[in-house]
Amino acid sequence: MSLDRSIRWRSLEAQSIEHAHVVATPRDTRVRSTLITPDYGLFYRIKLDEADRVRTLRIERTDGKLLELFCDGAANWSDDRAEPIPALRGCVDIDISATPLTNSLPIWRCDWVVGQPQRFAMAWIDTDTLAVRRDEQIYTRLDDTHFRYQSVESSFERKLEVDSDGLVLDYPGLFARAD
Repeated sequence: MSLDRSIRWRSLEAQSIEHAHVVATPRDTRVRSTLITPDYGLFYRIKLDEADRVRTLRIERTDGKLLELFCDGAANWSDDRAEPIPALRGCVDIDISATPLTNSLPIWRCDWVVGQPQRFAMAWIDTDTLAVRRDEQIYTRLDDTHFRYQSVESSFERKLEVDSDGLVLDYPGLFARAD
């Protein structure tokens, strides 16, 4: 994948706005983004390796809260003190609660067959608390521009619309493209 573009989303629920920039080369993919919410500002960076696996994540909030996670590329996670995080073992992707951008990570990384669901173990991050937990999710490609997202742990389900770069255009009830 080759990509160098800026994207904006607005949250329909939290009244926030996000401005992200993605640069993808054959060597790696880097994401830099800023979110402005009614309660705080947030800046995050994600680095993916050449196989589109998350290697580093840094989230910094304007109130001083900070989260850094590191992955070895084989789904073994550690924190900023190099302490292993066993609960995240096997998670390849991350899902940051306040952004639709991280829904693109499994979309970019996997080969898709229409109608065939794929299950993912995600490192899910709550941006209000910066708590991290394992979250099982299912994505199913419905056609060239739509994926069904399902939470394994709840009945939550949405039909996501994506553009030709696999970036969310519409996440019904939660996010909409603002550019």
